[in-house]
Amino acid sequence: MTTNNQSSTSLLGKLSTIITFLRYNASNIFAGKFFYFLGLAVAIYFTVIIIYVLDEALPPDAEVIYYMLLVPSVLLVFYPSCYSIQADVDSRMIETLFGIPDYRYKVWLVRNLTQYGVVIILLSGLAILSRFAIAEFSITMMLYHLLFPVIFIGSLGFLTSTISRSGNGTAVIMVIVLMVFWILSADVLEESRWNLFFNPFEKVDMYQTVMLEANTFYNRVYLIVGSIIATMLALLRLQKRERFI
Repeated sequence: MTTNNQSSTSLLGKLSTIITFLRYNASNIFAGKFFYFLGLAVAIYFTVIIIYVLDEALPPDAEVIYYMLLVPSVLLVFYPSCYSIQADVDSRMIETLFGIPDYRYKVWLVRNLTQYGVVIILLSGLAILSRFAIAEFSITMMLYHLLFPVIFIGSLGFLTSTISRSGNGTAVIMVIVLMVFWILSADVLEESRWNLFFNPFEKVDMYQTVMLEANTFYNRVYLIVGSIIATMLALLRLQKRERFI
């Protein structure tokens, strides 16, 4: 009985430590401005819905809701991915991280995972609200497909921040990159598997279903491979201590 109590106490202690660690990383990632970003994301979400309802006669479907949820998700992942390195430099935390061999990579990886975890939790709330208030769709599939562009944008921002070493510089570069992809997605890359904003919920004719499924599969593969490559390159660049201190 004593052994079981000790095991339970140990498990609760580890769980408490993990929760505290994740809360610390989440607050560090958003630089204490988490609720501001949450409020802004929700405000943008409702603004997009209102604009659509006033402009369109038909109610939104899964295809439209995908973009409605993509906009706040990009906003939520944008700030921490662009300003993470600068925040470490400003707080002198990066000197501490470079002083601990190999451990710093785990810190940055955990931060990225925590960042995506926070985004998906918030998106879950918005997706559930959309499901019951606006249109019928699979919440699981919606969140699954939103993860790919979110992770890619977060990884690309992380890589860019190690190159520019400036939060503002990274933000400018990322805005330009995202605007270029958005413009191309409306014409050149509209139905391409290379489209960053590819919509797997697009309504197509029956004979185009196979092509849509194939493009969706390859698009997701390209995004996840690109995310892994961008993250690895960012970690490799962070080996050069003299560039950041």
